[in-house]
Amino acid sequence: MGSGRPTGSFETLWYARRVSDSPGSRHDPLAALRQRGFLWFSVARLASGVAQTSLQMALAWQVWVLSGSPLQLAALGLVRFVPQLLAALYAGAVADTYNRKRIVQVAQSVPAGCAAALLVATASGAVSLPLIYGLVVLIALASAFDAPARQSLLPSIVREDTFQNAITIGSTIQSLAFVSGPGLGGLLIAEGGVEAVYAANVVLLLVALVAVTALRPRPVSTPPRAVTWAAIKEGVQFVRSRQPLLGSMTLDMFAVVFGGAQALLPIYADQILNVGPSGLGILTASMNGGALLMSLAMILLPTVERTGRTLLLSVAAFGVATMAFGLARSFPFAVAAYMSVGMADQVSVVMRQTTIQLSTPDYLRGRVSAVAQLFVGSSNQLGAVESGFVAAATNATFAVVSGGAACLAVVGVIAVTMKELRTYTIRDVIEAAREDAAAAQTSSEAAGG
Repeated sequence: MGSGRPTGSFETLWYARRVSDSPGSRHDPLAALRQRGFLWFSVARLASGVAQTSLQMALAWQVWVLSGSPLQLAALGLVRFVPQLLAALYAGAVADTYNRKRIVQVAQSVPAGCAAALLVATASGAVSLPLIYGLVVLIALASAFDAPARQSLLPSIVREDTFQNAITIGSTIQSLAFVSGPGLGGLLIAEGGVEAVYAANVVLLLVALVAVTALRPRPVSTPPRAVTWAAIKEGVQFVRSRQPLLGSMTLDMFAVVFGGAQALLPIYADQILNVGPSGLGILTASMNGGALLMSLAMILLPTVERTGRTLLLSVAAFGVATMAFGLARSFPFAVAAYMSVGMADQVSVVMRQTTIQLSTPDYLRGRVSAVAQLFVGSSNQLGAVESGFVAAATNATFAVVSGGAACLAVVGVIAVTMKELRTYTIRDVIEAAREDAAAAQTSSEAAGG
């Protein structure tokens, strides 16, 4: 493995000076939100997140009403996942080649147009399953291009000394959107049918577009490049050569593959905890609720510098909480355990995103973010398959508990084999930036002499 330190840049050096020159400075939990660019970014994220989750719920409901077939619901998930999987790496290269703000604008415009089309088709009685699936493919492709461009845009709109704070607040906003989106969707369907959700989506996505348009990212000098296979390969090779990057992505992927219990929640609600559909709703929301609570706590707490160690500990806590949930036979205990799963997961998300973004030079951020997105998307799907297969072969309790234990085993293996991840700190960014700045100054003086 290559060095785990990030490639230095002048923006990273500026960040390093801010961190190193004010070690005793007072922590400001809203530091990122006090910056106009991040405030607009947050408005866009909240609006698009609520739109995304409410739209998914409305589409699933409409497909069920039209077909009455569980297989069609499975097909809906497949139609949503496959385009994102196929386009992810190419989308990352596009984000590193073209204007990221423009990419996000176009990517947000596509689901807005699709929601408008669904609204018209449903209101006129012309809606059909082929039409829905075709529009879902377009929405999935737009999402594949939106994710790496949006994530890569963030470092250019916030000060580097507030970057982890920005990620924490952004994760809080995402959790809030993911909790409120399905609730809003259910309320709108009950009051006005799926047409009301589609109309709300158009409005929310227009708000997101206005907020993105208001962004003024800092210009970044990057070498000219084209969207080629070589460019895509460069991003993958960069991840493979950096232990903090490869380790954090691998850790997250296998933790979700083995420790994900979400696919088995209906079995717990129906057969183990005996709480029915209403209890299933509470269980489903409890993980996002835990993530939201942890996000709020992390906003108030000082910045975590030992990100590698914290990442490993948070994933270990995720595994322990998963095992506790698997053994739960009391509904309140199950809710508390599943909230703990969400809390641990939220810490790992912030640590992973901080490590990935700060360890990657700007000209590679789109491609590296795309690789990370590929890991996340694959883990969610494979996790559902793994837990379902083990539960079918044994039982739901064994599937969840053994998955949590396997998660702990993965943490142990990665902690032992990837020292650079285990010891990775934000100070590594400072050292790399100083060394690169000194090398650049030496080269400049030699050229001038």
